Amino acid sequence: MSKILEGVKYSPTHEWVKIEGNVAIIGVSDFAQEEMGDITYVDLPEEGDKLVAGEEFGALESVKASSDLIAPVSGTVIEVNTALEDEPEKVNEDAFAAWIIKVELSDTSDLDDLLDAAAYKALIEK
Repeated sequence: MSKILEGVKYSPTHEWVKIEGNVAIIGVSDFAQEEMGDITYVDLPEEGDKLVAGEEFGALESVKASSDLIAPVSGTVIEVNTALEDEPEKVNEDAFAAWIIKVELSDTSDLDDLLDAAAYKALIEK
């Protein structure tokens, strides 16, 4: 059973978003890392990159598959979790602790398109 946290928003493409002020902390859901298996590589954007909601910003690779990371919100990358470059398995160990990027939001209305915990649970249990 995948872990789903309350107070976190989810995208239909399995990224999670935690909001702190005007900053979105973004990672990949527990469900997604379970589906992918052992993560072997995380393709990260650069600090300063501009993200557009719904567009690719990186990728995860596992022994089974490669999966694009889709930006759940628009904004500017202000921090990248570079620890994942050397230790991509941290995503498997705790998908919520292993955040991928922090983004300064450019449009908070993007959050309206995301799912709450109950809606995300319904999505992955289909």
